[in-house]
Amino acid sequence: MSDAAQPTAAEVRAAAEAVKTALDRHLAAVERRSGEDDPAVYEAFNQLAAAAEVYDELLYDRYDEVTPFEIPGTDESLPPYAGPEEPNALSVLIRRDYAVVEPQRLLAQAERVEAAEYEDGAGAAASGTVHEALGVLFGEFEPDEIASRHKEFGLEEGDSTLWVTAADEPADPGEWLEAPFEQIDPQRVVCRFDVSAVFDDEDTEDTEDAEDAEDGADDDDLEDDLDLDGDEDLEPLDADR
Repeated sequence: MSDAAQPTAAEVRAAAEAVKTALDRHLAAVERRSGEDDPAVYEAFNQLAAAAEVYDELLYDRYDEVTPFEIPGTDESLPPYAGPEEPNALSVLIRRDYAVVEPQRLLAQAERVEAAEYEDGAGAAASGTVHEALGVLFGEFEPDEIASRHKEFGLEEGDSTLWVTAADEPADPGEWLEAPFEQIDPQRVVCRFDVSAVFDDEDTEDTEDAEDAEDGADDDDLEDDLDLDGDEDLEPLDADR
């Protein structure tokens, strides 16, 4: 960054003051919280995180220095919770993705289900396509059981997500069945859990970096243990040997 684009010392100072103000507001909101999911606390947290991020960036740009703490970033996909403090009803929305990696195994499992249903063989019509086999298996087993036994069915897990949303009253029967995911109010999401291979890759990279660092440290320790500076511990080779 050029000198002309660098923030001024006054701008850095103002950002630091903004962090102090946001910190005081966050503490006050926590002290006055009305419940575990008080929206005022969420809002104060977001303001503190935003102020700290601005200060950290300006501090680095101006002085090439960083703060010794890290405030977790906010989830920009969800606004602060604004639902009832004590929900009378809940909706749990789940999506799980799979890849069909062994179609023959999938077909064989569907055939076993149909064979067990028609033990005498009468009326049994073994599924001949992956589409039909999926209908048989998901009609026979609960989604949680398929998730725990997916390898038996020739499936490979992909990303998954689970959202818990709060409601004032249970929905009327059949009310949302045509479009189950279109009536989500983001401000009523109580909690959300995501599982993705992306997270696993990030953890693997961090682990590999840590292992590389440890290996490098071990090599340095080994070199320190060896006496390579003097010849007092080394015997000269006998040329006649």
